[in-house]
Amino acid sequence: MKLKLDIDPDIVAMMAAEIAAGERAVTAAMREAGTGLKTAWRTQIVQAGLGRRLANSIRNQNFPRSGDSLDAATLVWSKAPVIVGAHDTGPLIRSKNGSWLAIPLPAAGKSSRGGRITPGEWERRRGLRLRFVYRRNGPSLLVAEGRLNSRGLGVASRSKTGRGKTTAPIFLLLPQVKLPKRLDLTRDAARAHDAVPGLIVARWVEGRFG
Repeated sequence: MKLKLDIDPDIVAMMAAEIAAGERAVTAAMREAGTGLKTAWRTQIVQAGLGRRLANSIRNQNFPRSGDSLDAATLVWSKAPVIVGAHDTGPLIRSKNGSWLAIPLPAAGKSSRGGRITPGEWERRRGLRLRFVYRRNGPSLLVAEGRLNSRGLGVASRSKTGRGKTTAPIFLLLPQVKLPKRLDLTRDAARAHDAVPGLIVARWVEGRFG
């Protein structure tokens, strides 16, 4: 008995074309999944009231950076992982040295960098000293002897007679703070992951018959 195997060149070409279609489908699906997850995370952050700036810290990168591959992948991450991660997990925050956490009150204003101001920065900017006030039945305070301006911020008093001078609470002192969980990034990541097989099939069919 003599066996002979002939490979039809058309079959080889068809297989090569099918592999190429698969590479395009997988790559397109991963890019779509990555873009969709980035958008979902940004939307969550904005809806949680955390601001467009933090939302824009969410980025994504596709691999390979160019061309198509059956091993295509996408990476979605934040350029501010500590802040985003804290709002995603809702951790218990304690002072590093075991003392107090100073929580700015409305009269404190904001840092010159736009974030949360510290007692040290507040004293330097306002030219006032903060005074510790212990309260047995509530959180202790850091207060300043000055006045509240038209925006409700604690500032130095210019009055020589003491008119308008007040003791303004500037910081609330707490031993620890439980940050509320405001994000659920895992939920969106799981949805994106589960959608990948369907995206691959859809792009594969689209490439062949679209």
